[in-house]
Amino acid sequence: MRIFVALLLGMLGAIDVDAAIPTRTSEGGDMPSLAPMLDAITPAVVNIATYTTVQVRNPLMDDPFFRRFFNVPEQQHRYRRTQAAGSGVIVDARQGYIVTNNHVVDRADEITVTLSDGRALPAKLVGTDAQVDLAVLKVDATKLAQIKFADSARLHVGDFVVAIGNPFGLDQTVTSGIISALGRSGLGIEGYEDFIQTDASINPGNSGGALVNLRGELIGINTAILAPAGGNVGIGFAIPSNMVSAIMAQLISHGEVQRGRIGIRVQALNAELAKAFEVDFVEGVVAVEVDKDSAAAKAGVVPGDVIVKVNDRDIKRSVDFHGQSALLMVGDRVNLTILREGRTRQVSFELAAEDLEQTDGGRIDARLAGVSLQNFRSEEDPSTGAGVLVTDISADSVAGARGLRPGDIIVAVNRKPVRSIAEITDQPLAAGAQLLLRVYREGQFGYIVIQ
Repeated sequence: MRIFVALLLGMLGAIDVDAAIPTRTSEGGDMPSLAPMLDAITPAVVNIATYTTVQVRNPLMDDPFFRRFFNVPEQQHRYRRTQAAGSGVIVDARQGYIVTNNHVVDRADEITVTLSDGRALPAKLVGTDAQVDLAVLKVDATKLAQIKFADSARLHVGDFVVAIGNPFGLDQTVTSGIISALGRSGLGIEGYEDFIQTDASINPGNSGGALVNLRGELIGINTAILAPAGGNVGIGFAIPSNMVSAIMAQLISHGEVQRGRIGIRVQALNAELAKAFEVDFVEGVVAVEVDKDSAAAKAGVVPGDVIVKVNDRDIKRSVDFHGQSALLMVGDRVNLTILREGRTRQVSFELAAEDLEQTDGGRIDARLAGVSLQNFRSEEDPSTGAGVLVTDISADSVAGARGLRPGDIIVAVNRKPVRSIAEITDQPLAAGAQLLLRVYREGQFGYIVIQ
């Protein structure tokens, strides 16, 4: 059984194999060492402490029959304050912007950033993207260090990596390894998965840290580890810096990610599909559905088109397509290279904002047919935050029979957080797999399974 552990506190790095290893002077002369690079970038790694107020609930006290039977009076809600820790990376010293994971700061009432020189600073949450698990913070301070972004598209398996962080509260811990794989997906960790995999030793307490090359440039942000026994086994995952940079720009500009929707559902090619669509390769994706009013449909994309390139990125697997979709924002121009009936075609269109404030669930997935959905944002109760509100359900709907009710707020689908209808439609929902909904109802969270 695979167990993924979201990391809390840390930093990861990657080394360019083509770069010369720096040296330091010792009594025996110059020696190969990463110390000069680490001296320059470790001040940009920060400790993030979060404080959250949660309600303490007793299920028996929530039962009116129990209270009436035992003559228990109505009680005031009790609350307790919890604390958690994580890491962050300063990427803009002048403006005070810090990148970390969304799960590090999720639902926090108060965020404090501690610098390597001991300064503790209050941090403002600029914005979050739960689909990619990124968040941007801002602090007001001077004399900050920063880490510069590198181009993660130029990474190669075998590039050396260095992890710098605070696992288990051990400040400024440094470990090393290599990039084990690129483009990892299908892990069920986030909505958009295009991870860098590394064997550098990272442990619980490393979330929000940075992946750097030998020049000290950021190539990724740590997110999770594969931990069958609950500890490090040399399989860790980081979000590529190109994705981090694109999401960060959106959060700073708009406070949220205004992600454009291509409006295309795809399926990976295999030998049978390649033969059916008359292509002489099996690496690529085929469009199985194109939303009627989407920009892609208006530009001429139709089901059966084999997509081989999105902008400048080759599309060989479904993860390539979904990973590129995560970087496409409202207003971006999309250039698709497709094959249709043996001919190569170029299709270009601009992504526009789509009105997805409300919809029928059947447009998203057949199992949600008869369910009326509407975007929801709570200004009064931060414990619910945002999600998708169920406004009505048909009496004969499958979802209603499985327990979904009007007034439920869907906050996650198949373990992936959702804050809007668009975030549900962006997810590839497998028809043969179960649909797992996490819902908020009358002050409590619960799960509903729809087959």
